[in-house]
Amino acid sequence: MTTKPKAKKFRVRRTGNTAVQPAAATPVAPPDAEMTMATTAQMAHDATTSQHEARKAPSETSAAPASEATPVRDTKKAAKNHDKPSTDLDDIRKEGLTGRQLRIARRIAQKNNLPATSDFDAVRQLRMKGIDPFQRANMLELVVERNTAHPDGAPEAPESVQLPQTVPSDQISLPATEISPAERRNREIQQIQRDIARRRRRRLLLLSARLAFFVMVPTLLAGYYFYNVATPMYASKSEFLVLKADSAGGGGGLGGLLSGTQFATSQDSIAVQSYLQSKEAMLRLDREIGFKSHFTQEWIDPIQRLETAPTNEDAYKTYSRHVKIGYDPTEGVVRMEVTAADPQVSAEFSRKLISYAQEKVNQLSVQKRSDQVGDAETALDMAEGKRRDAQERLVRLQQRGTVLDPEGVIISLRSQISTFELQRQEKELELAALLDNTRPNQAKVDGARADIARLNSLIQRLNDRMVDASAGENSLASLTVQIQMAQADLATRDLMLQSALQQAEQTRMEANRQVRYLTTAVEPVPSQEASYPRRFENTILAFLIFSGIYLMCSLTASILREQVSS
Repeated sequence: MTTKPKAKKFRVRRTGNTAVQPAAATPVAPPDAEMTMATTAQMAHDATTSQHEARKAPSETSAAPASEATPVRDTKKAAKNHDKPSTDLDDIRKEGLTGRQLRIARRIAQKNNLPATSDFDAVRQLRMKGIDPFQRANMLELVVERNTAHPDGAPEAPESVQLPQTVPSDQISLPATEISPAERRNREIQQIQRDIARRRRRRLLLLSARLAFFVMVPTLLAGYYFYNVATPMYASKSEFLVLKADSAGGGGGLGGLLSGTQFATSQDSIAVQSYLQSKEAMLRLDREIGFKSHFTQEWIDPIQRLETAPTNEDAYKTYSRHVKIGYDPTEGVVRMEVTAADPQVSAEFSRKLISYAQEKVNQLSVQKRSDQVGDAETALDMAEGKRRDAQERLVRLQQRGTVLDPEGVIISLRSQISTFELQRQEKELELAALLDNTRPNQAKVDGARADIARLNSLIQRLNDRMVDASAGENSLASLTVQIQMAQADLATRDLMLQSALQQAEQTRMEANRQVRYLTTAVEPVPSQEASYPRRFENTILAFLIFSGIYLMCSLTASILREQVSS
Protein backbone atom coordinates (compact mmCIF):
# COMPACT_ATOMS: atom_id res chain seq x y z
CA MET A 1 0.00 0.00 0.00
CA THR A 2 1.45 3.38 -1.05
CA THR A 3 0.85 6.31 1.24
CA LYS A 4 0.42 9.84 -0.01
CA PRO A 5 3.67 11.80 -0.27
CA LYS A 6 4.46 14.73 1.94
CA ALA A 7 5.96 17.43 -0.27
CA LYS A 8 6.06 21.17 -0.66
CA LYS A 9 4.64 22.98 -3.61
CA PHE A 10 6.88 25.44 -5.46
CA ARG A 11 6.11 28.25 -7.83
CA VAL A 12 8.61 28.59 -10.64
CA ARG A 13 9.19 31.89 -12.37
CA ARG A 14 10.89 31.92 -15.77
CA THR A 15 12.44 35.41 -15.68
CA GLY A 16 16.14 36.30 -15.71
CA ASN A 17 17.37 34.71 -12.54
CA THR A 18 15.54 31.62 -11.52
CA ALA A 19 13.98 31.86 -8.13
CA VAL A 20 12.18 29.23 -6.23
CA GLN A 21 9.59 30.26 -3.74
CA PRO A 22 7.92 27.76 -1.58
CA ALA A 23 4.17 27.80 -1.50
CA ALA A 24 1.94 26.82 1.30
CA ALA A 25 2.71 23.32 2.35
CA THR A 26 -0.07 20.79 2.31
CA PRO A 27 0.36 18.18 5.02
CA VAL A 28 0.02 14.67 3.66
CA ALA A 29 1.05 11.17 4.75
CA PRO A 30 4.79 10.36 4.76
CA PRO A 31 6.29 8.75 1.63
CA ASP A 32 7.64 5.22 1.23
CA ALA A 33 10.54 4.02 3.40
CA GLU A 34 12.98 4.03 0.57
CA MET A 35 12.12 7.61 -0.55
CA THR A 36 13.73 10.60 1.21
CA MET A 37 12.35 14.11 1.02
CA ALA A 38 13.75 16.21 -1.87
CA THR A 39 15.74 19.10 -0.64
CA THR A 40 15.13 22.67 -1.70
CA ALA A 41 18.34 22.80 -3.72
CA GLN A 42 17.38 19.73 -5.69
CA MET A 43 14.01 21.18 -6.45
CA ALA A 44 15.69 24.37 -7.62
CA HIS A 45 17.93 22.34 -9.87
CA ASP A 46 14.88 20.61 -11.22
CA ALA A 47 13.28 23.97 -11.88
CA THR A 48 16.35 25.18 -13.77
CA THR A 49 16.24 22.03 -15.90
CA SER A 50 12.60 22.65 -16.55
CA GLN A 51 13.40 26.16 -17.83
CA HIS A 52 15.99 24.64 -20.14
CA GLU A 53 13.40 22.23 -21.45
CA ALA A 54 10.96 25.06 -21.80
CA ARG A 55 13.33 26.97 -24.09
CA LYS A 56 13.62 23.86 -26.27
CA ALA A 57 9.87 23.47 -26.47
CA PRO A 58 8.25 26.74 -27.72
CA SER A 59 4.84 25.32 -27.29
CA GLU A 60 5.45 25.00 -23.64
CA THR A 61 7.05 28.46 -23.21
CA SER A 62 4.18 30.24 -24.98
CA ALA A 63 1.90 29.45 -22.13
CA ALA A 64 0.24 32.37 -20.37
CA PRO A 65 1.86 33.80 -17.22
CA ALA A 66 -1.27 33.00 -15.44
CA SER A 67 -0.70 29.33 -16.07
CA GLU A 68 2.82 29.67 -14.66
CA ALA A 69 1.50 31.00 -11.47
CA THR A 70 -1.20 28.36 -11.28
CA PRO A 71 -0.58 26.30 -8.18
CA VAL A 72 -0.10 22.57 -8.41
CA ARG A 73 -3.24 20.53 -8.10
CA ASP A 74 -3.51 18.58 -4.97
CA THR A 75 -3.45 14.82 -4.77
CA LYS A 76 -7.20 14.44 -4.91
CA LYS A 77 -7.43 16.19 -8.27
CA ALA A 78 -4.57 14.07 -9.60
CA ALA A 79 -6.44 10.98 -8.49
CA LYS A 80 -9.53 12.20 -10.32
CA ASN A 81 -7.54 12.66 -13.54
CA HIS A 82 -5.81 9.29 -13.15
CA ASP A 83 -8.21 7.71 -15.56
CA LYS A 84 -7.01 10.09 -18.27
CA PRO A 85 -3.40 10.92 -17.42
CA SER A 86 -2.01 14.14 -18.82
CA THR A 87 1.02 14.29 -21.11
CA ASP A 88 1.97 17.87 -20.22
CA LEU A 89 5.15 18.34 -18.20
CA ASP A 90 3.60 20.99 -16.02
CA ASP A 91 0.59 18.84 -15.28
CA ILE A 92 2.90 15.90 -14.53
CA ARG A 93 4.96 18.02 -12.15
CA LYS A 94 1.80 19.21 -10.46
CA GLU A 95 0.65 15.65 -9.79
CA GLY A 96 3.01 15.39 -6.81
CA LEU A 97 4.64 12.10 -7.79
CA THR A 98 6.84 10.42 -5.19
CA GLY A 99 10.45 9.44 -5.65
CA ARG A 100 9.50 5.77 -5.82
CA GLN A 101 7.01 6.46 -8.61
CA LEU A 102 9.58 8.50 -10.52
CA ARG A 103 12.17 5.71 -10.15
CA ILE A 104 9.64 3.20 -11.47
CA ALA A 105 8.88 5.47 -14.42
CA ARG A 106 12.59 5.87 -15.20
CA ARG A 107 13.10 2.10 -15.17
CA ILE A 108 10.12 1.46 -17.42
CA ALA A 109 11.39 4.13 -19.82
CA GLN A 110 14.83 2.54 -19.90
CA LYS A 111 13.19 -0.84 -20.44
CA ASN A 112 11.30 0.56 -23.45
CA ASN A 113 14.40 2.43 -24.78
CA LEU A 114 12.85 5.91 -24.45
CA PRO A 115 15.38 8.89 -24.48
CA ALA A 116 13.94 10.66 -21.45
CA THR A 117 15.69 13.87 -20.30
CA SER A 118 14.14 13.84 -16.84
CA ASP A 119 11.98 11.71 -14.64
CA PHE A 120 8.90 13.76 -15.54
CA ASP A 121 9.81 13.51 -19.23
CA ALA A 122 10.01 9.69 -18.76
CA VAL A 123 6.45 9.75 -17.41
CA ARG A 124 5.32 11.98 -20.29
CA GLN A 125 6.92 9.78 -23.00
CA LEU A 126 5.50 6.62 -21.46
CA ARG A 127 2.02 8.14 -21.42
CA MET A 128 2.43 9.32 -24.99
CA LYS A 129 3.34 5.78 -25.95
CA GLY A 130 0.25 4.49 -24.19
CA ILE A 131 2.03 2.96 -21.20
CA ASP A 132 0.88 3.81 -17.73
CA PRO A 133 4.00 3.48 -15.54
CA PHE A 134 1.89 3.35 -12.41
CA GLN A 135 -0.36 0.56 -13.59
CA ARG A 136 -0.23 -2.49 -11.34
CA ALA A 137 0.83 -4.90 -14.10
CA ASN A 138 3.84 -2.79 -15.06
CA MET A 139 4.84 -2.36 -11.44
CA LEU A 140 4.58 -6.12 -10.87
CA GLU A 141 6.85 -6.74 -13.86
CA LEU A 142 9.48 -4.53 -12.29
CA VAL A 143 9.02 -6.28 -8.94
CA VAL A 144 9.48 -9.66 -10.63
CA GLU A 145 12.64 -8.43 -12.35
CA ARG A 146 13.92 -7.02 -9.11
CA ASN A 147 13.23 -10.29 -7.25
CA THR A 148 15.01 -12.16 -10.02
CA ALA A 149 18.03 -10.00 -9.57
CA HIS A 150 17.68 -10.32 -5.81
CA PRO A 151 16.08 -13.70 -4.99
CA ASP A 152 16.56 -13.19 -1.32
CA GLY A 153 14.42 -10.07 -1.47
CA ALA A 154 17.16 -7.76 -0.17
CA PRO A 155 16.47 -4.10 -0.98
CA GLU A 156 18.81 -2.17 -3.17
CA ALA A 157 21.42 -0.02 -1.52
CA PRO A 158 20.08 3.50 -1.16
CA GLU A 159 21.62 5.98 -3.55
CA SER A 160 22.79 9.40 -2.55
CA VAL A 161 21.05 11.02 -5.56
CA GLN A 162 17.53 12.20 -4.73
CA LEU A 163 14.59 12.30 -7.08
CA PRO A 164 13.28 13.85 -9.23
CA GLN A 165 16.47 14.06 -11.27
CA THR A 166 17.14 15.67 -14.66
CA VAL A 167 19.73 14.93 -17.26
CA PRO A 168 22.88 17.07 -17.14
CA SER A 169 23.69 19.36 -20.06
CA ASP A 170 26.51 17.13 -21.30
CA GLN A 171 24.39 13.95 -21.39
CA ILE A 172 21.70 12.89 -23.78
CA SER A 173 19.47 10.81 -21.49
CA LEU A 174 18.93 10.23 -17.79
CA PRO A 175 21.68 8.56 -15.81
CA ALA A 176 21.24 4.81 -15.43
CA THR A 177 20.25 3.34 -12.11
CA GLU A 178 23.14 0.86 -12.27
CA ILE A 179 25.46 0.40 -9.33
CA SER A 180 29.24 0.55 -9.08
CA PRO A 181 31.46 -2.14 -10.66
CA ALA A 182 32.63 -3.44 -7.27
CA GLU A 183 29.06 -3.78 -6.07
CA ARG A 184 28.11 -5.33 -9.39
CA ARG A 185 30.97 -7.86 -9.01
CA ASN A 186 29.83 -8.72 -5.51
CA ARG A 187 26.28 -9.15 -6.72
CA GLU A 188 27.43 -11.34 -9.62
CA ILE A 189 29.41 -13.53 -7.18
CA GLN A 190 26.34 -13.77 -4.97
CA GLN A 191 24.27 -14.59 -8.03
CA ILE A 192 26.72 -17.38 -8.99
CA GLN A 193 26.63 -18.73 -5.46
CA ARG A 194 22.84 -18.65 -5.48
CA ASP A 195 22.84 -20.41 -8.85
CA ILE A 196 25.18 -23.09 -7.50
CA ALA A 197 23.02 -23.54 -4.41
CA ARG A 198 19.88 -23.64 -6.56
CA ARG A 199 21.51 -26.19 -8.87
CA ARG A 200 22.54 -28.27 -5.89
CA ARG A 201 19.04 -28.11 -4.48
CA ARG A 202 17.63 -29.11 -7.85
CA ARG A 203 20.03 -32.05 -8.12
CA LEU A 204 19.25 -33.04 -4.55
CA LEU A 205 15.56 -32.94 -5.34
CA LEU A 206 16.10 -35.01 -8.48
CA LEU A 207 18.19 -37.53 -6.52
CA SER A 208 15.52 -37.69 -3.85
CA ALA A 209 12.88 -38.24 -6.51
CA ARG A 210 14.87 -41.04 -8.14
CA LEU A 211 15.55 -42.69 -4.81
CA ALA A 212 11.91 -42.41 -3.88
CA PHE A 213 10.78 -43.89 -7.21
CA PHE A 214 13.34 -46.66 -7.60
CA VAL A 215 14.05 -47.56 -3.95
CA MET A 216 11.53 -46.25 -1.45
CA VAL A 217 8.33 -46.97 -3.40
CA PRO A 218 9.31 -50.62 -4.19
CA THR A 219 10.43 -51.05 -0.59
CA LEU A 220 7.11 -49.70 0.68
CA LEU A 221 5.25 -52.02 -1.69
CA ALA A 222 7.31 -54.98 -0.50
CA GLY A 223 6.73 -54.03 3.13
CA TYR A 224 3.01 -53.65 2.49
CA TYR A 225 2.95 -57.12 0.95
CA PHE A 226 4.87 -58.71 3.81
CA TYR A 227 2.81 -56.99 6.53
CA ASN A 228 -0.70 -57.03 5.03
CA VAL A 229 -0.98 -59.39 2.04
CA ALA A 230 1.38 -62.35 2.54
CA THR A 231 -0.20 -65.52 3.95
CA PRO A 232 1.54 -66.67 7.16
CA MET A 233 3.44 -69.92 6.76
CA TYR A 234 4.07 -72.36 9.61
CA ALA A 235 7.35 -74.31 9.72
CA SER A 236 7.99 -77.74 11.22
CA LYS A 237 11.63 -78.53 11.91
CA SER A 238 13.03 -82.03 12.32
CA GLU A 239 16.42 -83.74 12.47
CA PHE A 240 17.42 -87.33 11.74
CA LEU A 241 20.59 -89.38 11.39
CA VAL A 242 21.59 -92.32 9.21
CA LEU A 243 23.46 -94.75 11.49
CA LYS A 244 25.46 -97.89 10.81
CA ALA A 245 25.00 -101.13 12.77
CA ASP A 246 27.59 -101.82 15.44
CA SER A 247 30.13 -104.45 14.34
CA ALA A 248 31.50 -106.98 16.84
CA GLY A 249 34.66 -107.81 14.97
CA GLY A 250 35.32 -104.46 13.34
CA GLY A 251 36.65 -104.07 9.83
CA GLY A 252 40.25 -103.60 8.99
CA GLY A 253 42.02 -100.85 7.12
CA LEU A 254 40.56 -97.41 6.42
CA GLY A 255 36.99 -98.72 6.66
CA GLY A 256 37.67 -99.87 10.21
CA LEU A 257 39.07 -96.47 11.14
CA LEU A 258 36.00 -94.63 9.78
CA SER A 259 33.42 -97.17 10.95
CA GLY A 260 32.70 -95.30 14.18
CA THR A 261 32.51 -91.79 12.68
CA GLN A 262 29.89 -89.85 10.72
CA PHE A 263 31.95 -90.21 7.53
CA ALA A 264 30.98 -93.89 7.33
CA THR A 265 27.39 -92.96 6.46
CA SER A 266 27.98 -89.66 4.64
CA GLN A 267 27.16 -91.15 1.23
CA ASP A 268 23.90 -92.60 2.49
CA SER A 269 22.95 -89.28 4.13
CA ILE A 270 23.66 -87.38 0.92
CA ALA A 271 21.62 -89.93 -1.03
CA VAL A 272 18.68 -89.47 1.36
CA GLN A 273 18.94 -85.69 1.07
CA SER A 274 18.92 -85.87 -2.72
CA TYR A 275 15.92 -88.19 -2.69
CA LEU A 276 13.85 -85.93 -0.41
CA GLN A 277 14.64 -82.95 -2.66
CA SER A 278 13.70 -84.79 -5.84
CA LYS A 279 10.52 -84.63 -7.87
CA GLU A 280 9.84 -88.30 -7.06
CA ALA A 281 9.35 -87.48 -3.36
CA MET A 282 7.09 -84.54 -4.30
CA LEU A 283 4.89 -86.71 -6.52
CA ARG A 284 4.63 -89.40 -3.85
CA LEU A 285 3.71 -86.80 -1.22
CA ASP A 286 1.06 -85.40 -3.55
CA ARG A 287 -0.41 -88.87 -4.18
CA GLU A 288 -0.63 -89.76 -0.49
CA ILE A 289 -1.52 -86.45 1.18
CA GLY A 290 -2.25 -83.90 -1.56
CA PHE A 291 0.58 -81.41 -1.77
CA LYS A 292 -0.82 -79.58 -4.79
CA SER A 293 -4.35 -79.31 -3.36
CA HIS A 294 -3.02 -77.65 -0.20
CA PHE A 295 -1.22 -74.87 -2.08
CA THR A 296 -4.08 -74.26 -4.54
CA GLN A 297 -6.50 -73.03 -1.87
CA GLU A 298 -8.10 -69.66 -2.51
CA TRP A 299 -7.21 -68.04 0.82
CA ILE A 300 -3.47 -68.24 0.09
CA ASP A 301 -2.02 -65.03 -1.38
CA PRO A 302 -1.53 -64.99 -5.18
CA ILE A 303 2.26 -65.00 -5.02
CA GLN A 304 2.48 -68.20 -2.96
CA ARG A 305 -0.64 -69.87 -4.35
CA LEU A 306 -0.50 -72.42 -7.16
CA GLU A 307 -2.84 -72.39 -10.11
CA THR A 308 -5.98 -74.48 -10.19
CA ALA A 309 -4.40 -77.29 -12.24
CA PRO A 310 -0.65 -76.81 -11.75
CA THR A 311 1.93 -78.75 -13.68
CA ASN A 312 4.51 -80.90 -11.98
CA GLU A 313 7.20 -78.31 -12.73
CA ASP A 314 5.25 -75.49 -11.04
CA ALA A 315 4.45 -77.70 -8.08
CA TYR A 316 8.10 -78.75 -7.82
CA LYS A 317 9.19 -75.10 -7.68
CA THR A 318 6.82 -74.54 -4.78
CA TYR A 319 8.01 -77.78 -3.18
CA SER A 320 11.64 -76.62 -3.43
CA ARG A 321 10.76 -73.32 -1.74
CA HIS A 322 8.81 -74.90 1.14
CA VAL A 323 10.93 -78.02 1.79
CA LYS A 324 14.48 -77.19 2.83
CA ILE A 325 16.92 -79.98 3.67
CA GLY A 326 20.53 -79.58 4.74
CA TYR A 327 23.23 -82.08 5.67
CA ASP A 328 25.93 -81.21 8.19
CA PRO A 329 28.99 -83.41 7.44
CA THR A 330 30.73 -82.50 10.69
CA GLU A 331 27.88 -83.85 12.82
CA GLY A 332 26.28 -86.25 10.36
CA VAL A 333 22.81 -84.76 10.97
CA VAL A 334 20.21 -84.14 8.27
CA ARG A 335 18.06 -81.10 9.12
CA MET A 336 14.70 -80.62 7.41
CA GLU A 337 12.28 -77.69 7.53
CA VAL A 338 8.84 -77.96 5.94
CA THR A 339 6.53 -74.93 5.68
CA ALA A 340 2.83 -74.92 4.93
CA ALA A 341 -0.16 -72.66 5.41
CA ASP A 342 -1.47 -74.89 8.23
CA PRO A 343 0.71 -76.10 11.15
CA GLN A 344 -0.88 -79.57 11.27
CA VAL A 345 -0.36 -80.06 7.55
CA SER A 346 3.26 -78.95 7.88
CA ALA A 347 3.91 -81.55 10.63
CA GLU A 348 2.18 -84.25 8.57
CA PHE A 349 4.34 -83.40 5.54
CA SER A 350 7.46 -83.73 7.71
CA ARG A 351 6.46 -87.13 9.10
CA LYS A 352 5.70 -88.48 5.65
CA LEU A 353 9.02 -87.30 4.27
CA ILE A 354 10.88 -88.92 7.18
CA SER A 355 9.11 -92.24 6.47
CA TYR A 356 10.11 -91.94 2.81
CA ALA A 357 13.72 -91.38 3.87
CA GLN A 358 13.64 -94.43 6.13
CA GLU A 359 12.34 -96.63 3.34
CA LYS A 360 15.01 -95.30 1.04
CA VAL A 361 17.75 -96.09 3.58
CA ASN A 362 16.43 -99.62 3.97
CA GLN A 363 16.34 -100.10 0.23
CA LEU A 364 19.91 -98.92 -0.14
CA SER A 365 21.24 -101.27 2.60
CA VAL A 366 19.10 -104.23 1.49
CA GLN A 367 20.38 -104.04 -2.05
CA LYS A 368 23.97 -103.88 -0.90
CA ARG A 369 23.55 -106.77 1.54
CA SER A 370 21.66 -108.91 -0.95
CA ASP A 371 24.36 -108.42 -3.56
CA GLN A 372 27.16 -109.42 -1.19
CA VAL A 373 25.36 -112.38 0.37
CA GLY A 374 24.13 -113.55 -3.02
CA ASP A 375 27.69 -113.68 -4.39
CA ALA A 376 28.90 -115.63 -1.35
CA GLU A 377 26.04 -118.12 -1.57
CA THR A 378 26.65 -118.61 -5.28
CA ALA A 379 30.31 -119.43 -4.61
CA LEU A 380 29.29 -121.87 -1.87
CA ASP A 381 26.84 -123.65 -4.17
CA MET A 382 29.50 -124.00 -6.84
CA ALA A 383 31.96 -125.51 -4.33
CA GLU A 384 29.40 -127.98 -3.09
CA GLY A 385 28.52 -129.06 -6.63
CA LYS A 386 32.14 -129.65 -7.59
CA ARG A 387 32.80 -131.66 -4.42
CA ARG A 388 29.75 -133.76 -5.16
CA ASP A 389 30.99 -134.46 -8.69
CA ALA A 390 34.44 -135.49 -7.39
CA GLN A 391 32.92 -137.84 -4.86
CA GLU A 392 30.67 -139.46 -7.47
CA ARG A 393 33.66 -140.01 -9.78
CA LEU A 394 35.56 -141.74 -6.97
CA VAL A 395 32.66 -144.05 -6.30
CA ARG A 396 32.34 -144.92 -9.96
CA LEU A 397 36.05 -145.77 -10.14
CA GLN A 398 35.78 -147.95 -7.11
CA GLN A 399 32.78 -149.77 -8.59
CA ARG A 400 34.52 -150.42 -11.92
CA GLY A 401 36.89 -153.26 -10.67
CA THR A 402 36.17 -156.57 -8.90
CA VAL A 403 37.57 -155.30 -5.69
CA LEU A 404 36.74 -152.22 -3.88
CA ASP A 405 40.38 -151.59 -2.94
CA PRO A 406 42.77 -152.59 -5.72
CA GLU A 407 45.64 -150.92 -3.98
CA GLY A 408 45.07 -153.12 -0.93
CA VAL A 409 45.05 -156.22 -3.13
CA ILE A 410 48.34 -155.25 -4.67
CA ILE A 411 49.84 -154.60 -1.27
CA SER A 412 48.59 -158.00 -0.07
CA LEU A 413 50.16 -159.77 -3.05
CA ARG A 414 53.42 -158.05 -2.48
CA SER A 415 53.32 -159.04 1.17
CA GLN A 416 52.65 -162.68 0.29
CA ILE A 417 55.44 -162.77 -2.27
CA SER A 418 57.82 -161.38 0.27
CA THR A 419 56.79 -163.97 2.86
CA PHE A 420 57.13 -166.87 0.48
CA GLU A 421 60.50 -165.66 -0.68
CA LEU A 422 61.73 -165.65 2.93
CA GLN A 423 60.45 -169.18 3.40
CA ARG A 424 62.17 -170.27 0.18
CA GLN A 425 65.44 -168.82 1.41
CA GLU A 426 65.09 -170.71 4.69
CA LYS A 427 64.47 -173.99 2.80
CA GLU A 428 67.44 -173.34 0.55
CA LEU A 429 69.65 -172.78 3.60
CA GLU A 430 68.27 -175.94 5.19
CA LEU A 431 68.99 -177.89 1.96
CA ALA A 432 72.51 -176.54 1.80
CA ALA A 433 73.07 -177.55 5.41
CA LEU A 434 71.88 -181.13 4.64
CA LEU A 435 74.04 -181.33 1.56
CA ASP A 436 77.08 -180.30 3.54
CA ASN A 437 76.95 -183.66 5.39
CA THR A 438 79.04 -186.51 3.91
CA ARG A 439 76.16 -188.77 4.18
CA PRO A 440 73.05 -186.55 4.08
CA ASN A 441 69.62 -187.89 4.82
CA GLN A 442 68.14 -188.35 1.46
CA ALA A 443 64.58 -188.06 2.67
CA LYS A 444 65.25 -184.74 4.30
CA VAL A 445 67.11 -183.55 1.21
CA ASP A 446 64.26 -184.53 -1.03
CA GLY A 447 61.74 -182.92 1.32
CA ALA A 448 63.73 -179.68 1.34
CA ARG A 449 64.02 -179.68 -2.39
CA ALA A 450 60.30 -180.37 -2.74
CA ASP A 451 59.49 -177.49 -0.39
CA ILE A 452 61.74 -175.16 -2.38
CA ALA A 453 60.07 -176.19 -5.62
CA ARG A 454 56.61 -175.59 -4.17
CA LEU A 455 57.64 -172.18 -2.85
CA ASN A 456 59.05 -171.22 -6.25
CA SER A 457 55.88 -172.22 -8.01
CA LEU A 458 53.79 -170.28 -5.51
CA ILE A 459 55.95 -167.19 -5.84
CA GLN A 460 55.70 -167.51 -9.59
CA ARG A 461 51.93 -167.60 -9.50
CA LEU A 462 51.86 -164.60 -7.22
CA ASN A 463 54.18 -162.72 -9.56
CA ASP A 464 52.01 -163.63 -12.51
CA ARG A 465 48.98 -162.34 -10.67
CA MET A 466 50.82 -159.13 -9.92
CA VAL A 467 51.77 -158.76 -13.56
CA ASP A 468 48.19 -159.38 -14.66
CA ALA A 469 46.89 -156.80 -12.18
CA SER A 470 49.42 -154.12 -13.31
CA ALA A 471 49.03 -154.55 -17.09
CA GLY A 472 46.23 -153.14 -19.28
CA GLU A 473 43.71 -150.33 -18.89
CA ASN A 474 41.59 -152.25 -16.40
CA SER A 475 44.52 -153.42 -14.35
CA LEU A 476 44.60 -152.84 -10.66
CA ALA A 477 47.53 -150.41 -11.05
CA SER A 478 45.67 -148.21 -13.53
CA LEU A 479 42.54 -148.33 -11.44
CA THR A 480 44.53 -147.47 -8.36
CA VAL A 481 46.03 -144.37 -10.05
CA GLN A 482 42.59 -143.13 -11.12
CA ILE A 483 41.21 -143.69 -7.66
CA GLN A 484 44.11 -141.75 -6.14
CA MET A 485 43.52 -138.83 -8.49
CA ALA A 486 39.82 -138.85 -7.69
CA GLN A 487 40.60 -138.89 -3.99
CA ALA A 488 43.00 -135.95 -4.40
CA ASP A 489 40.33 -134.04 -6.35
CA LEU A 490 37.80 -134.81 -3.64
CA ALA A 491 40.18 -133.54 -0.98
CA THR A 492 40.68 -130.32 -2.96
CA ARG A 493 36.94 -129.84 -3.30
CA ASP A 494 36.58 -130.39 0.41
CA LEU A 495 39.04 -127.58 1.06
CA MET A 496 37.27 -125.28 -1.40
CA LEU A 497 33.91 -126.09 0.13
CA GLN A 498 35.24 -125.27 3.56
CA SER A 499 36.63 -121.95 2.30
CA ALA A 500 33.32 -121.11 0.64
CA LEU A 501 31.48 -121.84 3.85
CA GLN A 502 33.78 -119.51 5.79
CA GLN A 503 33.40 -116.79 3.14
CA ALA A 504 29.63 -117.05 3.24
CA GLU A 505 29.63 -116.75 7.00
CA GLN A 506 31.88 -113.69 6.88
CA THR A 507 29.75 -112.13 4.18
CA ARG A 508 26.62 -112.58 6.24
CA MET A 509 28.32 -111.03 9.22
CA GLU A 510 29.59 -108.13 7.12
CA ALA A 511 26.14 -107.62 5.63
CA ASN A 512 24.69 -107.47 9.09
CA ARG A 513 27.30 -104.86 10.02
CA GLN A 514 26.42 -102.81 6.95
CA VAL A 515 22.79 -102.37 7.88
CA ARG A 516 21.73 -98.66 7.96
CA TYR A 517 19.20 -97.29 10.38
CA LEU A 518 17.45 -93.91 10.16
CA THR A 519 17.05 -92.49 13.64
CA THR A 520 14.87 -89.41 14.16
CA ALA A 521 16.62 -87.09 16.60
CA VAL A 522 13.98 -84.29 16.55
CA GLU A 523 10.37 -85.13 15.82
CA PRO A 524 8.29 -82.56 13.86
CA VAL A 525 5.98 -80.54 16.11
CA PRO A 526 3.18 -78.24 14.82
CA SER A 527 4.07 -74.59 15.25
CA GLN A 528 1.75 -72.20 17.11
CA GLU A 529 3.10 -69.02 15.50
CA ALA A 530 3.83 -68.27 11.89
CA SER A 531 7.48 -68.54 10.94
CA TYR A 532 7.20 -66.82 7.57
CA PRO A 533 7.19 -64.19 6.22
CA ARG A 534 9.73 -62.43 8.35
CA ARG A 535 8.29 -59.00 7.82
CA PHE A 536 11.01 -56.70 9.10
CA GLU A 537 13.93 -58.77 7.81
CA ASN A 538 12.35 -59.21 4.38
CA THR A 539 11.56 -55.48 4.13
CA ILE A 540 15.14 -54.54 5.02
CA LEU A 541 16.39 -57.13 2.54
CA ALA A 542 14.16 -55.67 -0.18
CA PHE A 543 15.49 -52.18 0.63
CA LEU A 544 19.08 -53.39 0.34
CA ILE A 545 18.36 -55.21 -2.92
CA PHE A 546 16.66 -52.21 -4.53
CA SER A 547 19.42 -49.90 -3.25
CA GLY A 548 22.07 -52.18 -4.71
CA ILE A 549 20.29 -52.35 -8.07
CA TYR A 550 19.91 -48.57 -8.18
CA LEU A 551 23.56 -48.06 -7.19
CA MET A 552 24.77 -50.47 -9.87
CA CYS A 553 22.59 -48.89 -12.53
CA SER A 554 23.63 -45.34 -11.56
CA LEU A 555 27.32 -46.27 -11.52
CA THR A 556 27.01 -47.96 -14.90
CA ALA A 557 25.18 -44.96 -16.34
CA SER A 558 27.75 -42.50 -14.97
CA ILE A 559 30.63 -44.59 -16.35
CA LEU A 560 28.99 -44.81 -19.77
CA ARG A 561 28.25 -41.07 -19.72
CA GLU A 562 31.86 -40.34 -18.86
CA GLN A 563 33.11 -42.63 -21.61
CA VAL A 564 30.80 -41.02 -24.17
CA SER A 565 31.72 -37.48 -23.11
CA SER A 566 35.46 -38.25 -23.17
